[in-house]
Amino acid sequence: MKYTEARLGRVFVIRIEDGEIVHEVIEEFARNHQISSAALLILGGADAGSTLVVGPHEDRILPVVPLTHILANAHEATGTGTIFPDEQGAPLLHMHMACGRGEETITGCIRSGIKVWRVMEVILFELLNAKAVRRPEPPTGFQLLQPG
Repeated sequence: MKYTEARLGRVFVIRIEDGEIVHEVIEEFARNHQISSAALLILGGADAGSTLVVGPHEDRILPVVPLTHILANAHEATGTGTIFPDEQGAPLLHMHMACGRGEETITGCIRSGIKVWRVMEVILFELLNAKAVRRPEPPTGFQLLQPG
């Protein structure tokens, strides 16, 4: 285990509008408000055509080939995530979301593009003095959290 300590900074209540792409809006917000590290909660609607990464095609085979799922209809959605800077200092969101419709739910990473259906509500908790960064890590090349 590796870790770093941080403390709470500002707390933001954010509304993301119909048609906006979640990770793009949140990362832009973080840049505009000089937020390098944060924890987030989100809930609302994910629109048809939104894409989730729901795993690798093969569990332990390299290179990793992402398995994606495209939502066919609007779904109720809830998720949690973190923001930490990449090696250039840009805030990078990592968020997983569960999207449900009727009796079915699918969960995955939102990096491929979740489009808001009507509205999404976000609570962003800024983390101060966090030494963590996201760096590409062999052998996957994923931007993985390095606590410090």
